Order: sequence, then structure tokens, then C-alpha cells
Amino acid sequence: MGSLRLRLLAVTVVTLSLALVGAHVLLTDLFRDHVLRQFDTTLSQQLDQLTAQLEFDANGTPSLSASSLVDPRWVKPYSGLYWQLDALANDRTLQRGVLRSRSLWDTELQLPLDTLPNGTLHTHELAGPKGETLRVAERSLATGQRTHTHWRLVVAADRSSTQEAIARFNQVLAGSLAVLGVLLALAAWAQVVVGLAPLRSVQRALHAVREGRAQRLQGSSPTEIQPLIDGFNSVLDRNAEVVARARTQAGNLAHALKTPLAVLANAARDANIDELRALVAEQVPLAQRHIHWHMVRSRAAATTHVPGQRAEIAPAVQGLLRVMTKVHADKPIDACMQGVDPHAAFAGEAQDLQEMLGNLLDNAWRHARSRVSVATHPTPDGLCLTVDDDGPGIPPNEHTKVLQRGVRLDETQPGTGLGLAIVVDLAQLYGGNVALATSPTHGLRVSLALPSAT
Repeated sequence: MGSLRLRLLAVTVVTLSLALVGAHVLLTDLFRDHVLRQFDTTLSQQLDQLTAQLEFDANGTPSLSASSLVDPRWVKPYSGLYWQLDALANDRTLQRGVLRSRSLWDTELQLPLDTLPNGTLHTHELAGPKGETLRVAERSLATGQRTHTHWRLVVAADRSSTQEAIARFNQVLAGSLAVLGVLLALAAWAQVVVGLAPLRSVQRALHAVREGRAQRLQGSSPTEIQPLIDGFNSVLDRNAEVVARARTQAGNLAHALKTPLAVLANAARDANIDELRALVAEQVPLAQRHIHWHMVRSRAAATTHVPGQRAEIAPAVQGLLRVMTKVHADKPIDACMQGVDPHAAFAGEAQDLQEMLGNLLDNAWRHARSRVSVATHPTPDGLCLTVDDDGPGIPPNEHTKVLQRGVRLDETQPGTGLGLAIVVDLAQLYGGNVALATSPTHGLRVSLALPSAT
């Protein structure tokens, strides 16, 4: 079932149906028990009345005056209300109908032979003179005389009236609950329609975004839906930012490659083989460096703010120090880690961390005389990595300039001036920054602030 509306309605209707069926069963049982208790109470009262009117003479012969009974059904044949007096001898001989109501006419109530303590009331059911179901109340009596006979006084009434009342109640109750169920189902449908109405407005807003008539989801929504709207709008903003950055990167890359390609094109037309070879050897690495810089920046922009990223600092530093020692084997440098927390971690991709640290260590190695050190310390916003060397350093007034893309203060050193620019761009993409200062060994200190992973 793909529709949320149908799901809610189905669950509501099923729940209501089960509740109404349970209510019908419970109320029916309660009403049946109430009617039967009332019926038994009436029988008990009539039995008490007959017991009070029953008399025995000196010989123990019973008598009961019919004129003392006010209910006309006692004298109407087969009226549905009967009484009967049975005699039970000590030898278990039962004599039914010693006395009986005129309503029994020429029949007798065929009660089973029960042995009851004197005064005990017993209720059960049996078939009547016309085959109807009778509710019977019987009581054992003692005359107070020394006789060998016990008496049983019986009152019986037709249950058809109670059965009809119960049946009518069941019909009325079933009809009422059915109407109530329909009304509740309509109310549930109205509730679902009203409750899901904001989703239709969100659907229209999405349609407007898809058709290009809006950049974000517009309009206010209930508090339960607003977080979803805000999250979707943040995704749209993020996508727009990625698209804008991609366009900018593409334009920057095209602009950066224009000069090397123009130089090569002119050289291919005008220069001799030796000059062309020298130009190719100079411009192709420059173009490759630009391509590498833009690729790194684009990849980092696509992976920033992705939750769950984590890169350990200490293993990355140790690995890069070993690599730099091999790459710059012709230059003996004392490289060390000072105060690098073994549990410190960068909240980003390990490849980006290695790219930033690799560029910083490569620059430090190129300019250091004999020593390069790496340290970390926590900050309120994350962590800070510092790379120190004992080289000539950079004047403080040149710190801002050297961080710009393509700027190199020492033109005698190989490179394109993109190393620090890559570090700056990657750090900024992660919400960090790069700062330059003078190291304790009078060289250059580069401080790289990054977000930390917990």
C-alpha cells in the first residue's frame, strides 16, 4: 500500500472496527446478565409470596388460596407463569403437582429430583407445557411437624420476553454502533485529509522547484514538517553552492590552462625544436600542477560536511615523514614529532589530510637547513597542527602574500607556488585556516587549524 492516506485510514478503520465489535460483545453480555438478574429477582419475590401464603393443617396437608395471588397469569391457562408444590417422601418417592397453579391446567412441571437443604433457593431452566423455555426457582420447605414428607415449592416463568428484550437490545446496539462506526470513519477520513494537507503544499512547492519557478521550498509548515523543509532547503543550498563552485573551478582551470596552451601553440608555430622542447618541459608540469590543484579542490568540496569522516593525525604524520626522508634523501634533515596526540583525529578525508600535510612538509623540507618538527594541540574549535623548520623564514610583511595562489618568493626554487594555496583552499573548505609565523628556530612556522573528530 503506497499511499500514506490509505495506510492511516486502513489502520484507523481496522482499529475502530475491533473496538466497536469488542464494545458490542461486552455491552451485550452486560445487558443479558442484567436482564437475567432482574428476572431471577422477580421469580424470587414471587416464590417468597407463595411461601408466605402456603399453609399446612394439623395433618400436614398443604393448602394455598388462589384468591390471595394478585397476578392474573396464575389462573390463565398456559400464561407462562406457573407454580407447583411437590412432595418428596423419605423413601425418595416424588409426588409432583400436589398443588399447582391454574395456569398449568392439566400438566405438571417435570423437575428433576433434587435434594436441597431447607430454605435453599435453586434456579435452573426446563421445558414448559408448550415446549417454551422456563426459568425455574425452587425452594425446599419443612412444615415443622413430624412427618415423613418434605416439600418443594416451585415458581416458573417463560423466558421468551427476556430473550426478545435481549434480541431487540442487540439489534439496536448493533445499528447504533454501525452508525457510530461510519461517523468515526468519516471523522478519521476528515482528520487524515486535514492532517496531510500540508504535505500537498510541500508537493506543490517541490513541483515549483523542479520546474525552475523557485529555488527553495517556500511557505510555512507545521512544526512536525518544518524540520524536513529546512533540511531539504539546506540540501538545495548545498547543491547550488556545489554547482556554483564547480562552475568557478571550471572557469579557473580554463583560465589557468590558457596561458600554457597559448605558449605551446606559439612555440609550435615559431620556435625551433630545442626551444619547443624546453617550453614543453616548462609548461606541461605547470599545466599538470594547475589541473592537480583544481582536482584536489573539487574533490574536497564534494566531500566536506559529510558526517562520519575521520582521519588519524599521528599515523598520517609518521607516514609523510618517512616519505619526505626518502624523497629528499640528498638533504639530511632531522625530522621529529613533538607532542602529537596519538588520539587526535581530523574530521575529514584522510587523503585531504595527507595532501595538506604533504605540501607543508615538502615546503619545510625544501627550505630547512637541518630540522623539521610537527606538533599538535587542541583548540576551542578543533585542533591545530604546526610545522616548524629552521630555514631562512619569511618576513612577516610577506605572510599574506605568500599564501596566494601562484606566488613564490624564491624564484630559484622549483615549483609553481600552488602548494600553500592548495593547503589554504582545503583548510577553508573544512572551516579551518592557515597562519604563518616565525618558528622558535628562527625559520617558518605554519599553523593549520582543522576540525577535530571525537
